[in-house]
Amino acid sequence: MEAEPPLYPMAGAAGPQGDEDRLGVPDGPEAPLDELVGAYPNYNEEEEERRYYRRKRLGVLKNVLAASAGGMLTYGVYLGLLQMQLILHYDETYREVKYGNMGLPDIDSKMLMGINVTPIAALLYTPVLIRFFGTKWMMFLAVGIYALFVSTNYWERYYTLVPSAVALGMAIVPLWASMGNYITRMAQKYHEYSHYKEQDGQGMKQRPPRGSHAPYLLVFQAIFYSFFHLSFACAQLPMIYFLNHYLYDLNHTLYNVQSCGTNSHGILSGFNKTVLRTLPRSGNLIVVESVLMAVAFLAMLLVRPGMGSGQSVKQSVLGLCGAAYRPTEEIDLRSVGWGNIFQLPFKHVRDYRLRHLVPFFIYSGFEVLFACTGIALGYGVCSVGLERLAYLLVAYSLGASAASLLGLLGLWLPRPVPLVAGAGVHLLLTFILFFWAPVPRVLQHSWILYVAAALWGVGSALNKTGLSTLLGILYEDKERQDFIFTIYHWWQAVAIFTVYLGSSLHMKAKLAVLLVTLVAAAVSYLRMEQKLRRGVAPRQPRIPRPQHKVRGYRYLEEDNSDESDAEGEHGDGAEEEAPPAGPRPGPEPAGLGRRPCPYEQALGGDGPEEQ
Repeated sequence: MEAEPPLYPMAGAAGPQGDEDRLGVPDGPEAPLDELVGAYPNYNEEEEERRYYRRKRLGVLKNVLAASAGGMLTYGVYLGLLQMQLILHYDETYREVKYGNMGLPDIDSKMLMGINVTPIAALLYTPVLIRFFGTKWMMFLAVGIYALFVSTNYWERYYTLVPSAVALGMAIVPLWASMGNYITRMAQKYHEYSHYKEQDGQGMKQRPPRGSHAPYLLVFQAIFYSFFHLSFACAQLPMIYFLNHYLYDLNHTLYNVQSCGTNSHGILSGFNKTVLRTLPRSGNLIVVESVLMAVAFLAMLLVRPGMGSGQSVKQSVLGLCGAAYRPTEEIDLRSVGWGNIFQLPFKHVRDYRLRHLVPFFIYSGFEVLFACTGIALGYGVCSVGLERLAYLLVAYSLGASAASLLGLLGLWLPRPVPLVAGAGVHLLLTFILFFWAPVPRVLQHSWILYVAAALWGVGSALNKTGLSTLLGILYEDKERQDFIFTIYHWWQAVAIFTVYLGSSLHMKAKLAVLLVTLVAAAVSYLRMEQKLRRGVAPRQPRIPRPQHKVRGYRYLEEDNSDESDAEGEHGDGAEEEAPPAGPRPGPEPAGLGRRPCPYEQALGGDGPEEQ
């Protein structure tokens, strides 16, 4: 019986296939050395380059989806836990039985104060934190602080809830500024990877044309906000599947409520102090909080910085968000000087484009709080009961998520259309709400509430998507984007703080402020667009050049703030001689006998930096 031939012929031996392979190259010791160690004969450089940039583009899409899903889960957990916590703490019986005289209302008021007041100081530290940690790490740390806030609800005490609420307030603006910066950078990188042939012809150091990344930015912002607005629906899952089973119906909770809607005063005036039929067991509460904690950890894993040059594929599975900048770019961004980084957000006030957009920034904060407190509570819960609060917010969430995709109309319509259309929807709804006072405990008009909530979500989606896209188009310089998004979300935080202070106002006063701010925002924005069409040049602050020197492969600052007095006077050995002052030498051009290594090609350089 003959032995079966091996699946692969043995090297150096003549197998059944003969002494030559299919390409006609002799096998064994007679094989030419050049054929063994030379280039692959069927290698196609253009095809390999196309596949390389296709993988890069897929990586950018993965980054956008991971950041969007992480933001959705983070805010879904945060809003759901906060809503459930405030409802439980509002009930008098729950407070007396579970916590006695611990003073839960006072703890809740201080907790809300920490969440709403702390972001007022965010303009002072947000740019410094983003430049120090980097955009992707700032996202990860901020989501971690949200997870810390969730974990403190296992042991509800003053010394756990209030400090975690203050930390959460400090993380709000850095999280949103880094998210906006991250999505904008992903759009720019996708454009770079899609038009790599054009950049090869123009040179890697030459910037692409202004606004060339705008179509990708529109798509990415629509994806991001479509995911984010689903967080309001995700936040209602604990209410729908857990807390609604313990609530009284509207005949009990709304027994003393006399007026709703435009005739109401404050938040739920006359609402019953007991809203729970039976108290939930502590074990059930721990199970719900554990599920929320697990989702918060999942959000941290989604926004965890992805695989670097020294990580394996197994390590990269749990880190989906790639870097927004190259390592040398991040070093350059923080090498402009910490004093300059602190001052630059204030210096950008010189730009008339930002000054004209400030009313829209403020209105963006007003409208999202009005959706949660005005429509959902003042019109919804006040008339149809607390058990329908979750469904009202789900209608708002689904309307906003679906309408976020309407931002894609900006690919074909003029730039102001989506933003002005969202303002028009809110203007119409505000006029209607100004004259509508639903009757308490009457369900015949409940469908109007769901339609109003969904339409308000449509306007919110067009507002958020349009503003973020507009900022990414107007300020596409990577040196300015974190400052611009910091200013945007800081003004939003100021608006939310203002709503917190005016929560006891009459509903007509709230609607009047909302209406005036909306009209002023739309007029100011159209005025800005008119100036841009006339060619009025904006006055932008100059970004200082990076001040660093190169030694080996590391950047070192000129002024070493960590050195001691003795080191500053005498130095130590290798660093005794300072390099001569002058401009930093550029990279050495590749000569005829030297090609750039793959790492230098990925960085866009022509050769090694100064050694």
